[in-house]
Amino acid sequence: MSPLPAPPARPAPALPTEQVPHRVRGRLVTVDEPLRLGSGGRRAAAQVRFLRECQSHDLVVRWFPATDDPLFTGPAREVSATAGLLRHLPAPAPLPGEPPALAEWRERHAYGQLYHRNGPDFVTVMDRRDPSAAARFTIEDPDLLAAFRTLQDATAVAGLDATGREAVDLLAGERLARVTDGWGVALPPRIRRWPVPCTDI
Repeated sequence: MSPLPAPPARPAPALPTEQVPHRVRGRLVTVDEPLRLGSGGRRAAAQVRFLRECQSHDLVVRWFPATDDPLFTGPAREVSATAGLLRHLPAPAPLPGEPPALAEWRERHAYGQLYHRNGPDFVTVMDRRDPSAAARFTIEDPDLLAAFRTLQDATAVAGLDATGREAVDLLAGERLARVTDGWGVALPPRIRRWPVPCTDI
């Protein structure tokens, strides 16, 4: 009996490079500079997009928040709200004196807490960031769907038309997008593997 063939090697994922210098070794991504997710604007939106894409590929990410970032230094209530919104993304590495919300982010993070899957003319989203209020969404309205797809990249909301801006507001209201200082980004990663080993979608 001949041995079973080796499983095909997975190609290295193409990760966005804007605003996030990093190194990839196997499944480990090491970010070379502190991230400023709490600072808002284009930079923060691009960094959230980067972490979202890492989560989409189920990669392990080692990153630190900047110690002068509002995510690290801001009022406890705001830090907790931001950490809760982003809990589905890879959590920051521990730092001395960090807010308790960042430690909770690490403890509660798991692959598959928030994700989306693409259909031909719709997107389904599963949100389990808060286990007591899990929700499933189907985005099929053309304007909402267009906005969701636009927000796969960091996007200046002011550059959208009135319909697009209204759609972004609706997505942000459902915690499916984050808008800070005029820049928006979609939050649910596209899931590529079920949260079970060796199972592809």
